[in-house]
Amino acid sequence: MRAITILGSSGSIGTQALQVVDLHPERFRVAALCAHSNADLLFEQVRRYRPDMAALTGPRVPIPDDLQFCQWHFGPDALEKLAHSAPAQDVLVAVSGMVGLRAVLAARQAGRRVLLANKEALVAGGALVMARCQVWGPEATLLPVDSEHSAVYQCLNGAQGNAYRRIILTASGGPFRTWDPARIQLATPEQALKHPNWSMGAKITVDSASMFNKALEVIEARWLFDARPEQIEVLIHPQSIVHSLVEFEDGAVLAQLGLPDMRIPIQYAMSYPQRLPSGLEALDLTQMHQLTFEHPDDSRFPALTLAYQAMEAGGAASAVLNAANEQAVAAFLAGRIAFGGIYQVVTETMQRLGSPAADTLEAVEHADAHARRLADQLAADMNT
Repeated sequence: MRAITILGSSGSIGTQALQVVDLHPERFRVAALCAHSNADLLFEQVRRYRPDMAALTGPRVPIPDDLQFCQWHFGPDALEKLAHSAPAQDVLVAVSGMVGLRAVLAARQAGRRVLLANKEALVAGGALVMARCQVWGPEATLLPVDSEHSAVYQCLNGAQGNAYRRIILTASGGPFRTWDPARIQLATPEQALKHPNWSMGAKITVDSASMFNKALEVIEARWLFDARPEQIEVLIHPQSIVHSLVEFEDGAVLAQLGLPDMRIPIQYAMSYPQRLPSGLEALDLTQMHQLTFEHPDDSRFPALTLAYQAMEAGGAASAVLNAANEQAVAAFLAGRIAFGGIYQVVTETMQRLGSPAADTLEAVEHADAHARRLADQLAADMNT
């Protein structure tokens, strides 16, 4: 039995991870749970799974008498405390944002295996994280949970050590795949949040609409799979059945297929290197009347170009991209800027800040904070 800490237990990934625990109670035990501010849901989870530790990263709240058996933590440092100190072999990092970076590093410092569903940790601090992680083999200490990176990981596990030529990440294209570029610029939050295939949180759903999520995934893939930028390609695949592909030197292409259900990559990471029954509907290829692929249209999705620019620039340029995007998305969801303003804010922030140093955690966090301040100011200027 493996004990798991779930950081972000009230979110989409966290709640689905608990469904995997429910399906295989003989294989998994919940050691710790952490949410941001959804205290009511966290209290329900603690009652059900009875972890050793629990936390809210938001303000302190009264703990019900029947939950006093659990060791409680509050505030922004709670993620690191649980990642480092909870009695677990695995830490699922399913929180959104830069807060995930310190949690990943704390988990690795304590010798925990990291199940990574947080893009920002690798985008902003890839060199710092990978220096502490082993990715391959039964003793892997970092396993990707994103469906695209899990797909690549599964394909490479079947490659028996053969070098790949190209990694192909698929993208649904989101709700604006066929929209006129000028119309996309004026899209509303309600329109951006209508993803055609996946049910996700607001921030990642907006990122899917702009394809900033794919920009971040390109940078993640660079670190996870030790890839050169030119070895990573993105194709739009509206059906979301082929989750990613890997091309090898002999021209063969391996792909991982499945229905768009995050429980598959979540469970694969939790049970690695074993595969367990998922209880999910099987993929019926006879019902797949077409699987189509197309190159992203730069006029619709200019965000992808920024990922390659950030990787070429090096240093903390990717951290700057990520921070500026987070702030711009928040401004968009709050109605302060137009959808097209997200790309404008990120582009100008990157141009002004360049590639700051990224050799220490403090340097990365400094670049992140600087980028957030500038992005906020740029967004405010757009609204005046």
